[in-house]
Order: sequence, then structure tokens, then C-alpha cells
Amino acid sequence: MANSRRGPPRGQKERRIAPATLPPRRKAPDNGQRATLSRALSKLGFCSRTQAEQLILAGRVTVDGKTVTDKETWVDLQASKLAVDGEAVKAQDFVYLMLNKPRGLVTTRHDPQGRPTVYDCLKHLQAAHISPVGRLDKASEGLLLFTNDTRFADALLDPETHVSKTYHVQIDGIADETLLTGLRAGVVHDGERLSARRVDLLRQGDKTAWLEIVLDEGKNRQIRRMLEAFHVECLRLVRIAIGDLPLGSLAKGESRSLTAAEVDALKHRTRRSV
Repeated sequence: MANSRRGPPRGQKERRIAPATLPPRRKAPDNGQRATLSRALSKLGFCSRTQAEQLILAGRVTVDGKTVTDKETWVDLQASKLAVDGEAVKAQDFVYLMLNKPRGLVTTRHDPQGRPTVYDCLKHLQAAHISPVGRLDKASEGLLLFTNDTRFADALLDPETHVSKTYHVQIDGIADETLLTGLRAGVVHDGERLSARRVDLLRQGDKTAWLEIVLDEGKNRQIRRMLEAFHVECLRLVRIAIGDLPLGSLAKGESRSLTAAEVDALKHRTRRSV
């Protein structure tokens, strides 16, 4: 009786056939015309990406008449017809604002702890959805930009564009040459390298001093951490300029629209098309 043994002949290794697999899903390039659904709603100025994701997951967003619940679905910003709750989403006019942020406000739209936010200064505006470009921490003051132009915001925040931010900083001591030299050289704080483009002494009295510090990067609490490395306390921190855009005489808590020339100048400073 023939042997019905399965498998390869003796002395040969069994060859295993890999199970069939589907090719990986390739992402479409974001060339300015295509974007994921959540990003598309943000780019069109309808809402933030976080809010867009919530709307999509709730089944409130349609693409070309069909409900889509996958936030990573790619859409064409020019051809796809997007709607939220049955209302068509169309590109809104871009808004560019500057605010003189007061101390004590957090840079967020909704604060879980119920603290005052920068949006409390913008309640009088009937504008399209706008988001802050970067942030200033609760204890910091000064120039804060808002826009619904996400490409513009991303370009300003991109470390590779090196758009400078200028701050006036009051410290609780005398700014001697050792401190100034150390700040100019940069520091390592919690394993992270922190440096400034420029550090200058503005003025000083018997117990405090004011410095002008220019950064071309925006790491978390960067100036405060640099001062902490020298055991120096920051008493006040005011951002007075972004690129060549000055805070000027704008009153604390007040906002205004940027002029077309100011927007163009900032876009030029990003060194790339936005």
C-alpha cells in the first residue's frame, strides 16, 4: 500500500508559503489640493482639527453626499463636496488677528479647570473659526497671533523657517556679564539644548533687570528654563514682536486685524510659499 505521507521528502526542508497579504494603504500626498477629511475641515476654516475629528466620529460629516466616519479619508479640497449636518462647508475668508495677551490667561479655547482663556478677549468678534499661532503660557504677556489659515500658521511655527520672536524679560537680579555670556552660549536643561539668537541688556536697577531675548525656536517655557539654569527667576515675560511685526501700542486685552502688508511680510519671512 502506497505511503500517503504528507510533506517534503526526507532530507528536504518544508517550504512554507506565506499567506497572501494586501498591499499597504498608501497615503495620498498633501499637495495643497488633497488632505485628510479632518485636516480639510480645518484648512477650509470651518473648525479645528480636534473639533473636526469629533464631528466625523459622530457621523455628522458627509463627503459627496455619503456619511464618512474615518477621519483619515482623503478628499479633494477643490472637487469634493463636504457638509456638516447637511450644511455645505465652503472655504471661508482667511482671518489674521493680533492680540495683546494679558497675563493670567491660558492659550486654549476651552480650559478643563475653568480658567480664563485668550478667547475671552475675542468674544466681540464675529469671525470665522480662528486658532492661536503657537502659544504664550499663563504668566506670559504680549503678541499672540490668531488665524484660520492653517498653512500660514504651520509655516510660522516650522523650526526650519526661523521666524524670530522677540521678548522683553524682567529678572529678579542683576544681569552681570557671567549671566549674559551664559545665556548667549545656550544651556542644557532636562537634557534639552536651549539657545537664543540674541540676548541684550536693556536696563537694570539695584535689584532687577530687563533683558531683550530673541528666539528662532519655540520650545516649551524656553526662556524661563534658560533662566532657571542660572537660578534666576523670571518676573515678567512680554513678547513684543514676531518677525518684523511689532506689538506696537495695542492695548492689553485688545486685538486688531493684520494689514495685507503685514501678512505678506510674515509670509515672506517663512521663506516658503504659504
